[in-house]
Amino acid sequence: MCGIVGLVAREDVNQRLYDALIVLQHRGQDAAGIMTCDDGKVFLRKSNGLVSDVFRQDHMERLSGRMGIGHVRYPTAGCSTSAEAQPFFVNSPFGIALAHNGNLTNADRLEEELFRSDRRHINTTSDSEVLLNVFAHELDEVLHQRKGLSPDDIFEAVAAVHRRCRGAYAVVAMIAGHGVVGFRDPNGIRPLCFGKDDRTEGQPDWMIASESVALVAQGFDVERDVAPGEAVFIDTEGRCHTRQCATDPQLRPCIFEHVYLARPDSVTDGVSVYRARLRMGEALARKIQRLRPDHDIDAVIPIPDSGRTAAIALATSLGVHLREGFIKNRYIGRTFIMPGQAQRRKSVRQKLNPVESEFKDRVVCLVDDSIVRGTTSSQIIQMARDAGARKVYFCSAAPPVRFPNVYGIDMPAPEELVAHGRTEEEVQEHIHADWLVYQDLDDLIACSQIDNPSIRQFDCSVFDGQYVTGDIDAAYIDRISAERGDEAKQARERRGGRAETTLVEVSSEV
Repeated sequence: MCGIVGLVAREDVNQRLYDALIVLQHRGQDAAGIMTCDDGKVFLRKSNGLVSDVFRQDHMERLSGRMGIGHVRYPTAGCSTSAEAQPFFVNSPFGIALAHNGNLTNADRLEEELFRSDRRHINTTSDSEVLLNVFAHELDEVLHQRKGLSPDDIFEAVAAVHRRCRGAYAVVAMIAGHGVVGFRDPNGIRPLCFGKDDRTEGQPDWMIASESVALVAQGFDVERDVAPGEAVFIDTEGRCHTRQCATDPQLRPCIFEHVYLARPDSVTDGVSVYRARLRMGEALARKIQRLRPDHDIDAVIPIPDSGRTAAIALATSLGVHLREGFIKNRYIGRTFIMPGQAQRRKSVRQKLNPVESEFKDRVVCLVDDSIVRGTTSSQIIQMARDAGARKVYFCSAAPPVRFPNVYGIDMPAPEELVAHGRTEEEVQEHIHADWLVYQDLDDLIACSQIDNPSIRQFDCSVFDGQYVTGDIDAAYIDRISAERGDEAKQARERRGGRAETTLVEVSSEV
């Protein structure tokens, strides 16, 4: 998962891009970057770290211009050196910067095509750089016999990107001197929305972002979600142009956005993330009442923070006290993306600390959004026992995660997923829970679909192994397993080091 934002405004956009990335920080804590355009030149600052660490005052002052794009990242593939932080930039045609959320499933083939046919060189292992070069090449092809650049030219290039690229991609790209374009893959797997701020006279300010909360937090009115396959182009005069650029678009968004990735105050594709998570808790309560109507739960305790909303609804539905039993250190990153079990175990202990009075001599029901590797869950259960709990039940707001994600979420090799090849009873034994309750997949789908019945299919591939792009086979899974396993990640880190990336100024003249 990553967070992206693009902005065209009447005044310098550096502060508003920074503020948007702060709001989107939950989507990526590994690296951050901003690129702006001012009077035909582009300015870039990107590096590893949180948004507040990457940008100092001197960086912000030099990021001048009335349009720009930003990105927060965590690495799904490749390595986590700052050389792979985004946005990426190419100087032809015009000068194009691009930030991307998702994962191309045919990136290797595209890279070979770029080298052999398009005569473009890729400098990193990032599929986002591949996507940038495909877009730049297709735009160059459109402009070959034309003068100037029109919205139709941009939409034609995006249509060509859809024909060549497979997988999941939500994109913002800045074309120096012309504007910002946002587009979404034909399945709409990753979220993207846009809105405007027209509170003052003159042209409105426009923002494109991964989540609606990035717009609302800065006073923008959300226009709508970018449709699957659609492109939205905001020119430098503040005019908004849209077009459907795919031949057979179908909305099939990733349901894990609602489970875990998105902020609860966001609305994606018409689905309120908060309300969907409340319904997940209610569905879990109904399952508990069905399986054990005479349950002996004394207290429901959420795993902060993403398990809290479901836990509130579960406790209310069961008529059981909700208690805050774990205090979270908010300065520790998300544990399931950290390479190496030893580092992951250490991080869990640093991240959460139990309130012993809420556990002593009680039967507690812990509620989390999901169980991926099981490392966090088993440690938390042991922490509850050490704090004096008589029994520890564990509820997952999501079904068993049995398959890797290939669309931009770092869910690892299948053998590192605790539910892969195990029954629910075996997972329960593995994490040392007295009782484990998983959400049923049909119930999870219903929890999101209630808000928007027009979504006929979600990408639920991490639960059912059905990949909506239709191009994923066993060989592909085997290959990404080799690339994403803990050993492979650690080897890349040793080889990659930490390349330094500083603010640069590049002329955008053709």
